[in-house]
Amino acid sequence: MTEGFALQMVEHDNLGEIVYGQLSDALIKGRFAPDARLTIRDLAQSLGTSVTPVRDAILRLIQDEALVQKSAREVRVPVMTLERYLEIRQIRMKLEGLAARETALKAEARDIERLRELVTRNEQAIAAADWPAALELNQTFHFALAEIAGMIVLRGILNRLWLQMGPMIAASYQHGGRAMIDYHHMILLAIEARDADRAERAIVDDIRGASSAIIEQLAALKPTGSAG
Repeated sequence: MTEGFALQMVEHDNLGEIVYGQLSDALIKGRFAPDARLTIRDLAQSLGTSVTPVRDAILRLIQDEALVQKSAREVRVPVMTLERYLEIRQIRMKLEGLAARETALKAEARDIERLRELVTRNEQAIAAADWPAALELNQTFHFALAEIAGMIVLRGILNRLWLQMGPMIAASYQHGGRAMIDYHHMILLAIEARDADRAERAIVDDIRGASSAIIEQLAALKPTGSAG
């Protein structure tokens, strides 16, 4: 279930929130594949906690639609339908487009340097075929736009969308290759020029450009039971 990925051991203060945060982060970064079966006992062992905070976190993630309860003993990462993906893609284009616009208007020199470093490191990760690092840097870049824009509410909405999208983006990222980052350079150039319209168009093109690889992966995946 968690082969090749070790969850970080957590302290015993505020366990429920910490466990929820760690599992959310793992989903957003694609550490759990679509249709992966998760067991409370295995997760608790990986995290070094009792089963109670893990069970509570899983219930919250089911409410977030990031996990699906198949039976009393079976929780899985849902396999997204094409219709759901296209709806989330449309929402992301609107919301992340807004974040890119605001970033172009508000970014300071240190913010632009932060974005440039993320793009450079992502290029290096792709060149080295370090796909987990490339995927994480991609996600960090997208979230950084909302953070630099100072849009805390929007950042929270995006977090929930990426909880659902993370496993699917991860499953498609290597297949998408350079298409998953090419537009990040254009976004950066638009922000440097303080061109809000161009920044918005570039992030929309970025999200749309990754679609073909994701749609191909959706066609290839066959969920266990009905899709959540």
